[in-house]
Amino acid sequence: MFQRIIDGISASAGSTARLTSLAAGAAFALFITTCFLCAAAFISVLDKYGPVQACLAGAGIFFLLTLTAAASYWAYKRQLRKEAHIAAERAAKSAAHSMLADPMLLATGLQIVRAIGVKRLLPILAIGGVALGIMASRAGVADEASAEPAE
Repeated sequence: MFQRIIDGISASAGSTARLTSLAAGAAFALFITTCFLCAAAFISVLDKYGPVQACLAGAGIFFLLTLTAAASYWAYKRQLRKEAHIAAERAAKSAAHSMLADPMLLATGLQIVRAIGVKRLLPILAIGGVALGIMASRAGVADEASAEPAE
């Protein structure tokens, strides 16, 4: 039984190593191809317009590639931040829902109401609700202010 598990892991590791080396070889070949294409473009511009223009054209192309990479990184980071915010909201809603669905918490609440009495508890609950509303509105303002971090 253990021999089959070990053989499976060994075969999986071997295929992973082969695929990784194949991917590395393809990436290296793509890098070499890109280098030769850049050299050919540089020589072509050098023959037609001169060395300064050839260098500026190469710098411009790589600057555009850098801007594209930076924009995609920024969009990806923003997407992750948005997904994290949505996940945090779902977790908070789930926690509040599970707290209210807890039978022990409900039983404790009923015992408190019986001990204190409804007439005395209503003003306390009203003040607590107002305080909770104020805290919730201030927490929303603080979250909006910290939404754009300074990097």
